[in-house]
Amino acid sequence: MMRIETIAVHAGHKIDPATGAVAAPIQLSSTFERSPDGSYREGYSYSRSDNPNRRALEQGMAAVEGGNDAAAFGSGIAASAAVFQSLRPGDHVIAPGEAYHGTGKLLRDICMPWGLQVTFIDMTDLREVAAAVTKQTKLIWIETPSNPQLKVTDIAAVSEIAHAAGAICVVDNTWSPIVQKPLEHGADLVVHSTTKYIGGHCDVTGGVVVSRSSDELFQRIRLVQGTGGAVPSPFDCWLVLRGLRTLPWRMRAHSENALKVATCLEAHPNVERVDYPGLASHPSHDLAARQMNGCSGMLSFHVKGGREAAIAVAARVRIFIRATSLGGVESLIEHRASITGESAATPQGLLRCSIGLEHADDLIEDLAQALD
Repeated sequence: MMRIETIAVHAGHKIDPATGAVAAPIQLSSTFERSPDGSYREGYSYSRSDNPNRRALEQGMAAVEGGNDAAAFGSGIAASAAVFQSLRPGDHVIAPGEAYHGTGKLLRDICMPWGLQVTFIDMTDLREVAAAVTKQTKLIWIETPSNPQLKVTDIAAVSEIAHAAGAICVVDNTWSPIVQKPLEHGADLVVHSTTKYIGGHCDVTGGVVVSRSSDELFQRIRLVQGTGGAVPSPFDCWLVLRGLRTLPWRMRAHSENALKVATCLEAHPNVERVDYPGLASHPSHDLAARQMNGCSGMLSFHVKGGREAAIAVAARVRIFIRATSLGGVESLIEHRASITGESAATPQGLLRCSIGLEHADDLIEDLAQALD
């Protein structure tokens, strides 16, 4: 069995048979020639349906996540939408109350008016998960660690609840590629915004759904992909696949940096609390240790003094960049409640950080001077 670093370097990569090029060419063609008998000799007909670069990316993502197949999309939210569109009006979805705000907006503003039934719960409370199940439940959606307070959900336990009800379990693993393998813990589908850690350089937008098997459900997702057409360009696929090759090493560095930063923030007198599962003080530290082999590069901390104090800290940073998104080589910081809206449950004193690949001591010094 090859190790994950080797898999990531070679998955989806082939030597170009036409030139011998080690780096894969970008196939920009929107259409492909038919053979004299009307067939497509390489299996490609039109780039909305399939493309060599997209196929390579899908093969690479399936290999890294340990899945059977994958479908790539033009954004993470398009990937999530395809999963929900594979269901039917009247079906019931259980979703976390704390999650990426785009997922909640998608469910509330598009999927529910279309006919899906959705119950939002505290996904970390297994009794609440079990109580929310109905005869119409077809899907339980997990986001772990959660956005932005990094609450940890027991993937194996929720998967068991889903399967006992005849439903599937889907995990948004955007925050924790490589360091968390949901399919190994019983999940049926894994969703990523490849815009984030997998692309890794804040220069491409994309999403992917990885499936444990090429079953009927995944074929419906594949139908949504090709018919709905929310697919990534060949160049975007090429960029994401390039990012995949260094992902294991980057995730290791992100995780190590984040733990160092979180540890120093926890000791700072102007910080009320740090949300990071790698800290022993985190309420789900033991669970995170069981289902993760690193806690990724995302953390949040709560500034004493609330909203104004937090915004002032973000205004004083020198290395961190005030920007939304995550997973790039550069460290980002944002006052999350300003993004999600005043009605959201996000604490007003919370600052969300994507810890990048700068030297950890420089990041710690930057936050210290901003807090002081």
